[in-house]
Amino acid sequence: MSFLEILKAVFFGIVEGITEWLPVSSTGHLILLDEFIQLNESDEFKSMFDVVIQLGAIMAVVVLYWKQIFPFSFKTKPVIKKDIFTLWFKILTACIPAAVVGLLFDEVFEKYFYNPVSVSIALIVIGIAFIILESVNKGKKTRVNSLGEITFKDALLIGVFQLLAAIFPGTSRSGSTIMGGLAIGVSRSVIAEFTFFLAIPVMFGASLLKIVKFGLDFTASQAMILGIAMVVAFAVSIVVIKFLMGYIKKHDFKVFGWYRIILGALVLIYFAAVK
Repeated sequence: MSFLEILKAVFFGIVEGITEWLPVSSTGHLILLDEFIQLNESDEFKSMFDVVIQLGAIMAVVVLYWKQIFPFSFKTKPVIKKDIFTLWFKILTACIPAAVVGLLFDEVFEKYFYNPVSVSIALIVIGIAFIILESVNKGKKTRVNSLGEITFKDALLIGVFQLLAAIFPGTSRSGSTIMGGLAIGVSRSVIAEFTFFLAIPVMFGASLLKIVKFGLDFTASQAMILGIAMVVAFAVSIVVIKFLMGYIKKHDFKVFGWYRIILGALVLIYFAAVK
């Protein structure tokens, strides 16, 4: 494997680590990035790569929030933390809509929507929605201010919003769930953390499906490219998650809305000019 391919893997990992947690669409950015910096691999591998690379970012959540997501304690005597078990049941409830639709129609969505134009439109539309939603919510008190206050109904509604990301790359899984949470009255910090936790089963499941579909016959270079990208995504995600949680304590999500609109417009202009 050439040094250039290693650099590409590092760059993909950096982009994944930044965009997985910000509401700007990691999959959308990876699809767009592949238009300009292409890995020297088959389309089948790249389709799998764009999903499985996200496991590196997910592990950052596991490391940072281990005490908040692991339902057992063994310090003095074994203890089962019922509140964490309840949280996981709510997370799994939120997974149901996207899991059902994704299993049934994943190949259809990938065929028709995994392209730069669809990504660009989704970036712009959801960017506008973020700006409108934050403007409408300005000054309003939030109804849900802790993870424990999220109900099963709230979780299911957030899961319905997550469907947008399952259908349209460029929507952003974190963006759609954050938008859904804000729409039903969940505070920014709480919906951000719930989104982090929701990513764990969603991305493990999606990655497993992609790996099974691709098969386990990785070449050495493919395994190295994927491994490097995942490690870089993990390291970058640690920094980005800490930044985001500090940022939203004092700011809203409008800046990400404007970023999405500008990026989507630039990409549409670019592809209109070259194609």
